[in-house]
Amino acid sequence: MATPPGAAEARRSTATVRTVDVIRMLGSAAAAVGLTAWLYFFALPLQGQLGFVLISYLIFLILFAILTSFDENRITVKDRLIAVFIQSLAFILLLALFSVVIYTFGRGLAPLGNLNFFIEDMSNAGPLEPLTQGGVLHAVVGTLIMITIALAISIPLGLLTAVFLSEFPGRYASFVRTIVEAMTALPSIVAGLFIYATLIVFLGFNRSGFAASLAITVMMLPIIIRSADVVLRLVPGNLKEASRALGASTWRTVWNVTLPTARSGLTTAIILGTARGIGETSPVLLTAGATTFLNLNPFNGPMTSLPLTTFTFVKSPELTMVARGFGTAAVLMVLVLILFALARAIGGRGAGQLSVRQQRARTRQSRDDDYRYRRRELGLDRNGGGASRGSLRARLGIGHPLPPRESPATPTRKDTKS
Repeated sequence: MATPPGAAEARRSTATVRTVDVIRMLGSAAAAVGLTAWLYFFALPLQGQLGFVLISYLIFLILFAILTSFDENRITVKDRLIAVFIQSLAFILLLALFSVVIYTFGRGLAPLGNLNFFIEDMSNAGPLEPLTQGGVLHAVVGTLIMITIALAISIPLGLLTAVFLSEFPGRYASFVRTIVEAMTALPSIVAGLFIYATLIVFLGFNRSGFAASLAITVMMLPIIIRSADVVLRLVPGNLKEASRALGASTWRTVWNVTLPTARSGLTTAIILGTARGIGETSPVLLTAGATTFLNLNPFNGPMTSLPLTTFTFVKSPELTMVARGFGTAAVLMVLVLILFALARAIGGRGAGQLSVRQQRARTRQSRDDDYRYRRRELGLDRNGGGASRGSLRARLGIGHPLPPRESPATPTRKDTKS
């Protein structure tokens, strides 16, 4: 429907879902499924479930565009059609994610219902043992130890390298950035072979959790550096210029301005690196080996992880071991979710956002500042220095409505964030 000449175009909201749009989508979807079924079973010799879904979706888009064009203009039709297409892709991604999660938990529900699965290892349980014996405690502890060591190494190195690339540009920084971008596509087996050749074969160390942590660090570093570099370059330049104008050095500007401003993005970079490292299997197999015993020493003896244990269980022909493998994968997903939640809780606040404890401290500091300045205005620092705090609060009117000041010559310092 075209707008009449001289008339103001009606304002429409593209951020809300209207009832008529829902009716159009449902009607178009039902008609598309019915028409595709007619084509498959009566009109054309077509077969295949994937083809049925694709043809139904194409017919759905065509019918939805035709129905929308009856009441809307061309621009609105394009807007609604693109919105439906984008939302369909998001729905497909979420459907795939939930399908994997539900399938994994469904197949591993039997071992997850036993307490021994979380507090025992597999040292006294074989492939033919029932699910009431054995567990994955050794894999959970091994994963936590490996990822902790890897994070302890990769976070300082990654953030320092990202600060170097963003704050000290030059030829060497460009060379380092190129190497980092190339390493983001490094196969995990190459990282495992590198640590195996240097640390185990050349230097003579035994397979251990520490060697596996180094291999995981090689995989995590490029992700953290690349993501942190992008985040640091998004910090507004006027903030850094203001810090330099106040006389701050480069490192003080980075520590007090750049890093706090980009804290949320840096947390995301660390999360991405953790997600890459915690799911590695081949580097752990090459550098730490596989074991069924609980090993708390990362520097001596083999150590396993949850992904490697999942692979070991699933490739077994025994149904109980396969169930243990899916249960181990479910434990890995829960563990990753907990680690991500902790990372978001620790560093997920944006720039300028204070925690509850910081807000209370800021409020208390503001009240103390106001109290001190009012003492100075009334001359109590000279004449009433020995008065009690309660009597001074009563004389100053703290906790009661205060009269307006007679002279604005001495302004009161207030903290707007309190």
